[in-house]
Amino acid sequence: MSSVKDEQVYTNEKGDVTSLELANESEDGFVEPSQAEMRALLWKLDLRLIPFLGVLYLCSFLDRVNIGNAKLAGLTKSITISDNDYNWALSIFFIGYILFEIPSNLMLKKIGPSKWIPIVMITWGMVMCAMAAVKTSAGLLVARFFLGITEAGLFPGTIFYLSLWYTREEQATRVALFFGCSTIAGAFGGVLAYGIMQMEGLQNLHGWQWIFILEGLPTLILAFACYFVLPDFPENSKFLNERERELVVRRLRLDAGPATEQHFSWVQFRAAFTDYKVYLHSLVYICGAIPLYSLSLFLPSIISGMGFTSLTAQAMSAPPYAIACIFTIGVAIHADKRRDRGWHIFFPVAVGALGYLLLIVLKSKGSAAMYVAACITTTGVFSHIPAMLSWFTNNIGGHTKRGVATAFIISIGNVGGAIGGQVYRSTDAPFYTTGHAICLALMCTSMVTTLTFKYLLNRENKRRENLTPEQFEQESQGTDLCDKHPGFRYIS
Repeated sequence: MSSVKDEQVYTNEKGDVTSLELANESEDGFVEPSQAEMRALLWKLDLRLIPFLGVLYLCSFLDRVNIGNAKLAGLTKSITISDNDYNWALSIFFIGYILFEIPSNLMLKKIGPSKWIPIVMITWGMVMCAMAAVKTSAGLLVARFFLGITEAGLFPGTIFYLSLWYTREEQATRVALFFGCSTIAGAFGGVLAYGIMQMEGLQNLHGWQWIFILEGLPTLILAFACYFVLPDFPENSKFLNERERELVVRRLRLDAGPATEQHFSWVQFRAAFTDYKVYLHSLVYICGAIPLYSLSLFLPSIISGMGFTSLTAQAMSAPPYAIACIFTIGVAIHADKRRDRGWHIFFPVAVGALGYLLLIVLKSKGSAAMYVAACITTTGVFSHIPAMLSWFTNNIGGHTKRGVATAFIISIGNVGGAIGGQVYRSTDAPFYTTGHAICLALMCTSMVTTLTFKYLLNRENKRRENLTPEQFEQESQGTDLCDKHPGFRYIS
C-alpha cells in the first residue's frame, strides 16, 4: 500500500483510502487471508444470507402487488368498489409504509434483525390473510394501510443490513440477487394467481380471497424460521467462527476507510437530512419507483388491455418478469465488476424509456408488438434498481447516518409507490397511453439526474485527491464526519 498525505492515510489496491491505524493492523500479528479463504468466507455468507432474504422479499413483494391479480380474479366486483377507490387502495399502502420506515430501521439497529424482522413478518402475514375477509371498499383501504405499516420493516432494513455484511464493490450483486426475487414474485404471482383462480367457489370463497390467504400463509411460516436462521451483525454472529468474524469486520472497516462510525449518533442522524446527496439519491429513486410500482400493480391489466382474457393475462404477466430477472442480476454483476453505479442506472433506464415509447406508438400494431414492448419496459424498469439501491449504501458512511438515510431515501421512493397507484386510470384503458407517457417522462428525468450526480461525485473525488496536506488535515477535523471525511472516496 502506498502512503499519501504525509502518511496520514493509505490507499488500498482498489483506490479506497484507509487510515494508518487500519493499514498497520496486518503488521500487528494479523494473518492476511488467502484468496481461497476469502472466497470460502463469501460463499458462506452468501449461502446463509442471500437465499433466505430473497425468499422473504419474494413474499413481501408478492403480498404487496397481488391486489392486481385479485382485481382480475373478481375483487372489485365482489365488494363493489369504484375505480377511484381501488386506485386509492393501491396508494394508501405506501402511506403507511412511508410513515414507519425510519422508525423501523432504528428498531432493527436497536434489537437486531433476528428479532425485528420476524415481528414485522408475523404482523404483515396476519394482515394479508385477513384481507380475504374484507366486504367493503373502506375495509380494503384500512387493510392496505396496515399492510404498508407492517411491511415497512423489511425492504429498507434489508438494504441497510446487507451494507453491514458486504463491501461496497460486492453490494450491487447481492442486492440484485435479493431484489431479483421481486421479478420472480411478479412471474410466480401471475402463474400462481392463474392456478388459484381455479379455486373459485371452494369453501364458498372467491378466487381473490384464496389469493390473499394462500399467498399470506408462507409469510407466517417463514417468520418463525427467520428467528433461527437470520444472524444479527458480523460482530456477534454465531454461524461464523472467531477467525471468520475477524475477517468480515476488518474487511468492512478497510472498505469504509475513515467512515467507520458504528455508534448511534445524533450528529449522524441530523447529517442524513442535511446532505444534498441524500436528496439527489431520493430523486433518482422516486423517478424509478413510480414506473416500477405502477408497472408491478397494473401489468396484468395492461396485458389484458392488449386483447387477452383476464385468465390468460395472469399467465402472460410471467415472461416479462422472468426476462427482467435475468437482466437485473446480469447488470448488477457487471456494475460490481466495473465498480460503477451511474452508467448501470443510466443505460437500463434508457431501455425502460424505449419500452414506454414503444407501448405508446405501437398501440395500433397488434397485441404481439405491444407484448414485446411490455417485456422491454419491464426489463429496463427493474434492471436499474440494484445499482441504484447499492449506490446510496455505498456512498453514505457511518451506521446511524446510513441507516437513517437509507430509510429516508426509500421512504421518498415509496412516495412514488403511492403516486404509482394513480398513474394508470380505468378511463385510460385499454392502452393506458397517459400512464405510459408519465412513466416515459420520469425515465428521462432519471437519466438526466443520474448523469448529473455522477459528474458531481467524480468532481468531489478529484477535489479531495488534490488537497494539500494542510487542507487535508483541516478537513479531517471534527467527529462523525462519515463520508465527508476527505479520505473517503465516492463510487460514481
